[in-house]
Amino acid sequence: MSFGSKAAERLADKIILITGASSGIGEATAREFASVANGKIRLILTARREERLKKLSDQLKIQFPLIKIHSAPLDVSVKTQIKPFIAGLPSEFADIDVLINNAGKALGRSNVGEISDDDLDGMMQTNVLGLINMTQAVLPIFKKKNSGDIVNLGSIAGKDAYPGGAIYCASKAAVNFFTTSLRKELINTRIRVMEVQPGAVLTEFSLVRFHGDQDASDAVYKGTEPLTAQDIAEIIVFGVSRRQNTVVAETLVFPSHQASASHVYKKPE
Repeated sequence: MSFGSKAAERLADKIILITGASSGIGEATAREFASVANGKIRLILTARREERLKKLSDQLKIQFPLIKIHSAPLDVSVKTQIKPFIAGLPSEFADIDVLINNAGKALGRSNVGEISDDDLDGMMQTNVLGLINMTQAVLPIFKKKNSGDIVNLGSIAGKDAYPGGAIYCASKAAVNFFTTSLRKELINTRIRVMEVQPGAVLTEFSLVRFHGDQDASDAVYKGTEPLTAQDIAEIIVFGVSRRQNTVVAETLVFPSHQASASHVYKKPE
């Protein structure tokens, strides 16, 4: 079964840690886990924007009275925050079962030689080092009990580079190779390692990339029907809710008008 009783049974009482949970794919994934498990689940929701986490937590608790949620601010780009965050989790959330490394961002579309230090550092610190440091902090928990799931959010950009995306593409290529290496390292365990690689998804992604320029963000999706955060959330939860011996190792997903990072059909005006 894709979802339904079997999926709910497999997710029951699991502890799910989601980074970047305050909006977009992270928020949608939290909602999808809660829905598929009928609220019988424990969520650790992290992001930089604490007020959004609180709003999401409050909404989920009203919708699913059985759910248990621990939400707290965390900036994965700041290495010194990560280990204390994991070590300081309340006892009922400490034995993490699933890590969703969702936090990530693209900044700017400048060519090499013109990329700002802030944009370069922001992408590498969050997309690569933040993801790796979160994994290193949580993996010992999984190894101790010989179980757990790691889901990393990659991108088509990690497979198909494009002009103006050198740093973002490099960061997502790093995620892909890190994920693949980790899966091979853990082959003698019951720890699953998965990567979801979206194409065009309508979230705050482009608005952040263009530093708040709404017109530039809107132009990216004009004439198309991009994926939604919900589409990606369903794929993430599908992978995690499979039978333990089933690893959905890589999932590359496009909207129907897209065939690569640069092959996109836009309807004429």
